Amino acid sequence: MSQKSILITGCSSGIGYDAAHALRARGWRVFAACRKPTDCDRLRAEGFDSPRIDYEDEATIEHGLAEVLAATGGRLDALFNNGAYAIPGPVEDIPTDALRTIFQSNLIGWHDLTRRVIPIMRAQGHGRIVQCSSVLGLVAMKWRGAYVSTKFALEGLTDALRLEMAGTGIEVSIIDPGPIETAFRQNAIKEFEKWIDWERSARAVEYRDSLLDQLYTGSSKGPQWPASAVTGKLIHALTARRPRARYYVTTPTYMMGLLRRILPTRALDWVLSKG
Repeated sequence: MSQKSILITGCSSGIGYDAAHALRARGWRVFAACRKPTDCDRLRAEGFDSPRIDYEDEATIEHGLAEVLAATGGRLDALFNNGAYAIPGPVEDIPTDALRTIFQSNLIGWHDLTRRVIPIMRAQGHGRIVQCSSVLGLVAMKWRGAYVSTKFALEGLTDALRLEMAGTGIEVSIIDPGPIETAFRQNAIKEFEKWIDWERSARAVEYRDSLLDQLYTGSSKGPQWPASAVTGKLIHALTARRPRARYYVTTPTYMMGLLRRILPTRALDWVLSKG
């Protein structure tokens, strides 16, 4: 049997980086894509194929996938769409251009890459597409509206895709992590400083009393799980004869998945308002 191949995006650190190493150790040929050229260079030094794919740059999606297909003879067994960021702040303070940008990075770019991969998998008669969503694709939380909206959209888009791919040999799964040890908060700080004019906000007092401390010190951070917890579910999605439609990772995700099914909306709002 020929070596299986997978394209993983967002491999500079965290979930993507852990998945790339784990799958290579299991014998896969891993194409560990990153947004920044310097991160691609670092991963190449670690022995990976590392095409540059930036979801906000359509040309890199086209060229990065072409690089993968040139190396595999036009085949690809799996795609793991991963790598997203947040713009913290209340919905009323998120500039419209910021929302356009985060949707390009967290959803539209994923859709672009996925659409390019589907004909490859359809022609070969098989493939696995796995989307890394979030517990915040299941429930909303204050101050996270931009990120939440992209993940809610991803959940719906992926559910539709899974139904449409039935009978094609292409299996589609979603992974919903909760709190994972990554650079997510540090990356969110950069986006916050780029887009949010909090000092002019009607909620400036709330920023000072709550959000700034949470964002810059991680004061509200509870237990976090290692990235390997996500990788374990990814491996099942890639190798099981019948992969699950949706994989929960971490206790908070299981809890929120249960509460959104059993609680009325207002009761769930009350739970979520407690943080």
